[in-house]
Amino acid sequence: MSVLSSSHSALSQETHSTGAISGSTMPSPHEESISESLSSKPGMETYLVLSEFPEEGEENPMKNPFTIPPDLDVFLIRDKERKKAKAEREKMKTMKIHEKMTYSTKVKAKQKGFRKALQKEEEEENRKQATDEERLKALQECLSWKIAIKKDYPLEKETFRDYINDRREIFLLEYAMAVKREEIQRIENIAKKEEKKLEKAEHRLEKDVAMFDEFLKENHKNSVQALKIAEKESAAKTKKITEIQMINSQINNLQSDISRFENTLQEYKIYKDFLYQLSPKEWQEERVKKNTKQLKTASKANKESASPPTAAEEGYTDAPSSLLSAESLNLRLLREIRPQLKSLLKPLSTKKTSSLEERDSETCSDEEDEEPELYFTDPQQLLSIFTEMEEENLSFIQNSQEIEECLDELQNTFITTHQRTEQEIGQLKQDMVNLKSAIAKEEEKAADLKHRVQVFSSEEHNADVQDKMLTSLNKKVQEVYSQCIGDNEANLPTVQMLAAIEKQLSDLLDNLERVPPEKIAQIEKAKEKERRIRLREEKLKQQKKLQEERLQRALERAQATIKIKTGRRLMFRSSPPAKKEKKKRSQEQMDKEKEELLYYFT
Repeated sequence: MSVLSSSHSALSQETHSTGAISGSTMPSPHEESISESLSSKPGMETYLVLSEFPEEGEENPMKNPFTIPPDLDVFLIRDKERKKAKAEREKMKTMKIHEKMTYSTKVKAKQKGFRKALQKEEEEENRKQATDEERLKALQECLSWKIAIKKDYPLEKETFRDYINDRREIFLLEYAMAVKREEIQRIENIAKKEEKKLEKAEHRLEKDVAMFDEFLKENHKNSVQALKIAEKESAAKTKKITEIQMINSQINNLQSDISRFENTLQEYKIYKDFLYQLSPKEWQEERVKKNTKQLKTASKANKESASPPTAAEEGYTDAPSSLLSAESLNLRLLREIRPQLKSLLKPLSTKKTSSLEERDSETCSDEEDEEPELYFTDPQQLLSIFTEMEEENLSFIQNSQEIEECLDELQNTFITTHQRTEQEIGQLKQDMVNLKSAIAKEEEKAADLKHRVQVFSSEEHNADVQDKMLTSLNKKVQEVYSQCIGDNEANLPTVQMLAAIEKQLSDLLDNLERVPPEKIAQIEKAKEKERRIRLREEKLKQQKKLQEERLQRALERAQATIKIKTGRRLMFRSSPPAKKEKKKRSQEQMDKEKEELLYYFT
């Protein structure tokens, strides 16, 4: 058993060394099953503890050797990376520009550090393998020495079952070692593949960095070229803007000149028309005839040949200098300026140019057709005409004033007659309404009298009843008569008393109509005031009466004897529970519910 224990300890050391070389790796499910089968055996816990350190294995033999070390906790690593990145950002804020690094230099520095770390790990693994091999050799020598020493001593007897158990344990340990070696080989292959991938990624990154640098250079060149082009274009734009402003100022000046010339031309046209209207009609007719003849000759000349000048132009040029007015000078100026205007106003909108050209052409054609001739050669002629016109105007003004006075008188008479007729019409309408109402009342009275005659003439009523009714009616009429007129000293019959009452009533109504409306309004206000005062007094009396009644009831309650109730108070019987009527569902509702159940739950 001592030999077996020593061999087990050597095997455990070997497995520990292999576990240290392979690093902290996750166990396979096959290994977990082997460890469970070994741990289930009694007395095997001490031989199958595979911890990272032998000291911990001796102290805690039941510790699980396949736990993930704290170095490989993903969340902790992620938190550390975040903190590290935050610290780097804070550091970059405080650093100067020449101390900062670009992304490509950072990547290269990381790659170099990673390579150095991989080289160090490989060297450490080689050292560990060498130390593990030396330990195995020492253990083997120690075992062989122990076996040689123990040959001289007699061994204890060992049962067949113990031997089978020992062999089983040795086999399981050897199997676990083989599984560990395979896992180590697999991890080494994975590490080599990852190294190849890293090399490829480095190569790609270098290519990307080179391409990015080329892109930046091209972008810089393009930006420089674009800036140069933009500067040139801006200079050209400013030059064009200045030119446009100059041209616009020239155009505005020309437009102001044109508008000024047009205003003067309009004024001169007004003066021309005024003078033309003042000239005698005979001269006007002669001028019209002359113009028609000139137009006919000009049309004939245009038909024969378009080159020779027209008669109107010849007349214009051959006219004496005494007859040329300021209008002709303005026309010449306009003709001289017209080509310059056309050349300058080309870039403007087509509507403006067309309107200006049409206006110029119309004015020029009219002016060329008309000869600048005047009937008046001396200003004294105009003064004489003005004096005559003033005298005529004065006479016209006097006549108009007289006509206006007559018209005002007629208007006043018309207004007064109109108002009077309207008042009469209103009065007549009111009379018509009053007559209609009186007729309606008389008709009602006649109908009532007819009804009473029929009642009295019927056979149902006896003479005694009729006499009683007549006496009662006579009494009432006498009462009304005494109140309205006075005592019935002459013992008038009932009909005469009624006639007297009606006459008194009609007189009162006539008097009431004659009373001014202001007085009626005052009387109505006084009556309304009296009515309100009376209502207020009645209301106060009623409130006082109610207050007295309340006080009386309160005194009666206070003076009344107190009744002490004995026994239990009577209570209402509890109502029986209400019956819940079941709602009968129709066949259509049931079919609909079945369809919904089939649709939603199948």
